[in-house]
Amino acid sequence: MATKCTATKSKAGIIGVGVMGAAIAKNLVEAGFDLIGYDIAPAARAHLEKLGGRPAPSNAAVLAEADVVITSLPSAKALANVIDELVAGAKNLSSAKPCPIVAETSTFTLADKQAAFDKLKAAGITMMDCPLSGSANRAAIRDVLVYASGDKAAYDRALPVFEGFSRAPLYVGAFGNGSKLKYIANHLVAIHTVAAGEAFALARKAGLDPAMTYDAIIGGAGGSRAMEARQEMLVSNEYLPVRTASIELFGKDLEVIGAFADDVECPLPMFTATLPLYKAALAQGMGQQDMAAISALLQQMAGMKIGD
Repeated sequence: MATKCTATKSKAGIIGVGVMGAAIAKNLVEAGFDLIGYDIAPAARAHLEKLGGRPAPSNAAVLAEADVVITSLPSAKALANVIDELVAGAKNLSSAKPCPIVAETSTFTLADKQAAFDKLKAAGITMMDCPLSGSANRAAIRDVLVYASGDKAAYDRALPVFEGFSRAPLYVGAFGNGSKLKYIANHLVAIHTVAAGEAFALARKAGLDPAMTYDAIIGGAGGSRAMEARQEMLVSNEYLPVRTASIELFGKDLEVIGAFADDVECPLPMFTATLPLYKAALAQGMGQQDMAAISALLQQMAGMKIGD
């Protein structure tokens, strides 16, 4: 007789405790979860402990304890390494711990996600494709969406965990649909961030006070979530520390979005128009600054010096 898999609000796992992973961890601890996690960086593991989570000695150790494991990873290579460790660890799972779920929240290609799905499925682990819509600073206050795709029964079991760190979990259908929606959302983020940065460059060039400009625009037809999330940076004209995503990190997302659009043969003229600006920012050494720093680049193009 098969063991019934049930939902839980007791134990959750996190693999990858970077900026976004730390925000997820903070919210899960505050929601009352017994959280166990792992990150390859000792400083990240120490930060997890400060947040109230329990650092594990390995990724496999997280899988052994948690019913639902959230992964928040910086690269496809990191994903592949984690999946290999989880597959190896699955061989030692107790028979009393059925149906583990891995909810992958990062932004990677569909091919990378599918390869991970296939490996975990062969090891008896259910993987869901669950990218997040929202920046790291919004994640810290549970203001992100979960685009959860894959097995519906797994989604129902993982729902308490999703509700613990997000504003609105959304089940969006078959595995991979979550990533497709994330690509579309980030396509808009790329455009809206440039639009907001351009608007504030124009305001400064015209001699308007940035704070007054923000207050006048945000509630009107020209306001946007992208502008709202970057308010402090756009007004102060300072783009460190990173509050949403660095230009370098977002540049990887831009490549994924472009490849996806090519695969489905859909032209993206507005998105394509933003790419030279992000590339120019990287070329000028702005890669570690928040992506809102596109506004500073546009000010330079307008002949302004930062601080004018």
